[in-house]
Amino acid sequence: MSRDTNLSDPLARLADMERRAALGGGQARIDKQHEAGKLTARERIAAFLDEGSFVEMDKFVTHRCADFGMQEQKILGDGVVTGHGTVDGRMVCVFAQDFTVFGGSLSGAYAQKICKVMDLATKIGCPVVGLNDSGGARIQEGVESLAGYADIFLRNVMASGVVPQLSAIMGPCAGGAVYSPAITDFILMVDHTSYMFITGPEVIKTVTHEEVTKEQLGGAFTHGGKSGVSHFTEEDELACIARLRELLSFMPNNNHEDPPVRPCADPANRENLALDSVVPAESNKPYDIKKIITGIVDEGAFLEVHKDYAKNIVVGFARFEGRSVGIVANQPQHLAGCLDIDASVKAARFVRFCDCFNIPLVTLVDVPGFLPGTAQEYGGIIKHGAKLLYAFAEATVPKVTLITRKAYGGAYDVMASKHIRADINLAYPGAEIAVMGSDGAVNIIFRSELDKIKDETERAAARAKFTAEYREAFANPYKAASLGYIDEIVRPSESRAAICRALRTLRNKRQSNLPRKHGNIPL
Repeated sequence: MSRDTNLSDPLARLADMERRAALGGGQARIDKQHEAGKLTARERIAAFLDEGSFVEMDKFVTHRCADFGMQEQKILGDGVVTGHGTVDGRMVCVFAQDFTVFGGSLSGAYAQKICKVMDLATKIGCPVVGLNDSGGARIQEGVESLAGYADIFLRNVMASGVVPQLSAIMGPCAGGAVYSPAITDFILMVDHTSYMFITGPEVIKTVTHEEVTKEQLGGAFTHGGKSGVSHFTEEDELACIARLRELLSFMPNNNHEDPPVRPCADPANRENLALDSVVPAESNKPYDIKKIITGIVDEGAFLEVHKDYAKNIVVGFARFEGRSVGIVANQPQHLAGCLDIDASVKAARFVRFCDCFNIPLVTLVDVPGFLPGTAQEYGGIIKHGAKLLYAFAEATVPKVTLITRKAYGGAYDVMASKHIRADINLAYPGAEIAVMGSDGAVNIIFRSELDKIKDETERAAARAKFTAEYREAFANPYKAASLGYIDEIVRPSESRAAICRALRTLRNKRQSNLPRKHGNIPL
């Protein structure tokens, strides 16, 4: 069929334009994308959304650049596919950058397409998901492409806390392009095919003389385990897309809705006798807090977030009686569960996300304190630890706290204690709530008495007596319970029933903060 025939037949012309738009940069570039182990933008959208639900917008948009011969290189869609569809029947707005068109580089028209679909998401109150695969700004457009990035950044900020924003990095994401994903709620990366950095290896070599590969500098494991920029690392694109769908299942469409409720066959009053032996009697012996988490949540299903970063704290999503919760838990297997800079920031960000989107918080506490050392102090543990304190105190969603063993010092206060508005606070019978451990406390409280005893054997006996007295007073939850700081002491095997009961009680909780423009979190 000739071009002239297409022009004279409106339906034929439309079909031809749709065909050309679907080809993006052409079959040769599509084949190259596949050879690199990557899907195309349209293939990613098809895998992500419910079958047949995608409605494409701005399919025929082209760039406006007339410099450097660009006026002769116009491709329908201009390197990004935008629109909306459904995930498990729920509306989602989506954009997918097309690396086959000018390397996925962003033009002014391209940016307007993304802005348009983001504006739609906030208007109708649905999540927006970005599938990123771009070489960055389109150099031929100069400041127009930079302005396009800024237009997107502004919408990311305005949509924050209004609708969930998820970013999957499925190829390069460099320079200013990284800031849009960085503002979104969750970032997912694909092992060996995606990377993020502000400046690439060549620039770094020129400026600092460091030799580093793209993978070392900004690969999935770098950002998943070292920088904490990425929340999930997946083995391939299909696994990444499946994770996106799973993540969305825990979230509401927007900040005015509650998360979706799933049918649950797991009894709320299910006992788990194995939990009675998970926590060691010795306060300094490690154990895996995830055994408790999977032992109490619906069907043992726990979606951990930031699994490879700041392992001394565990955060993630689960369900109780089919309803989404966010879980924050100290991990005694790493750094004894101490709070440090990375753990505080990791948990604070997660707590604030849950509070934005009406997801109740369940906090499991086994914390000996904040990690000591010059590296932590020089790095600003005071201000970073305060972020977690601020996040828990500010949150108005239902908050249930369970102390499994240690809760010492200021870390006790920070980890969703009754004093910063946790609603229901539980503890195991062996919980220890005190300023510090018994050995350290005895050295301070009874120093003068011990210094008076010259005989080593007598001093050891006195120390043992004082330690036993301190433990009797504080190595149990009853002092805190007598003051009303602990609402209920529960057997480990009955943890699930107690938490389900607490969440059910709090289901209609209504609480708001004082009127203000916004708080000033210690960033």
